[in-house]
Amino acid sequence: MTFETIRYETEGPIAWITLNRPEKLNAIDTVMAGELMAATDRAQLDDEVRVVVVKGEGRAFSAGLDLEPRVQQDLENPQDVERVKAELGKHFDMILRFWDSPKPTIAAVHTYCIGAGLELALACDLTIAAHDCRFGAPEVLYGSGVVTLLLPYFCGPKRAKEILLTGADRISTEQALAWGLVNRAVQEKNLVKRARELALEIARNDRLAVQIAKQSINASMEIGSMRDALKHALDLGMVLETTETPASREFDEILRTEGVHAALEWREDKLGHHGRVMRHEIG
Repeated sequence: MTFETIRYETEGPIAWITLNRPEKLNAIDTVMAGELMAATDRAQLDDEVRVVVVKGEGRAFSAGLDLEPRVQQDLENPQDVERVKAELGKHFDMILRFWDSPKPTIAAVHTYCIGAGLELALACDLTIAAHDCRFGAPEVLYGSGVVTLLLPYFCGPKRAKEILLTGADRISTEQALAWGLVNRAVQEKNLVKRARELALEIARNDRLAVQIAKQSINASMEIGSMRDALKHALDLGMVLETTETPASREFDEILRTEGVHAALEWREDKLGHHGRVMRHEIG
C-alpha cells in the first residue's frame, strides 16, 4: 500500500505512523484522514505489531485541520454543505480509530499540537511531548469548532471551557502535563527514543491482558455516554461549520484571496493578540 501523506513502517512489535506533510506542518486533510484510518487497520491486521506510535515529520506534530479547503466552500450550495459534513465525519472517525484501536496507541508530539492534532494526541492511549511543544484549540478564533470533543474527559469541564472559549493556542508542555493532556515531557532529541522505550515496555506484556485493560478503561468512560456526547458535539460542530457569520465570512474571504498566513494574521490583528497564552495561576 502506498501513502501520499503519511509513512507506515514497522520495527519489531511497533508500527510507526508518521504524518508526512511537513511543508504544511502536517495539517490534516481528508486524504491524510483516510490514510491514517488505513494505516491503523493495517497495524491491526499485522500479528507482529503490538503497539502503534504516531509522530510528525519535520517541524511539527500537527497544526490541525488543513484550512485551505475552506477556500472552495460555498455554504449557500447544499452540495457543499453535505461535503463539509462528510469531511468532518471522516475526521471524527479517524480520530476515534486511535481510541478504538485494540492495540495500544502512543502519540509522540513536538512543536505544534493544535486543533485536530491535539484531538488525535488525546485519542491515543499515551502521549509523550517534547518540552517545546505548543498545544491549543483555536477554532473559535476563526468561526470554527472542535471535531472530537475529548478535552472535557481529560482536563475536566472547567479547564476545557477555558481552553475552548478563549481559543487558547499556546499551552505549554508543562501546563499540558499538569492538566492531564500528556503523560510525559521529554527533550525533543529524545522524543522518538522515549516513545520507542515506552512502546517496547507495553509490547513485552501479555497481549490479551493489555487489550482488556485498555478496553476496560475506555468502557469506564463510555458507559457514561461519552460517545453519544461526542457525536452530539460533532452534530453541533457541523451546524457551526455550515453556517456563516460576519467574522467567519471575512476570514474565509481573506483566506480565499490572500492565503492562510494572511487570514491568520488578520485573525490575530482583529483580536489584538497573537494567540491566548494560558497561565496556571495559584492563589
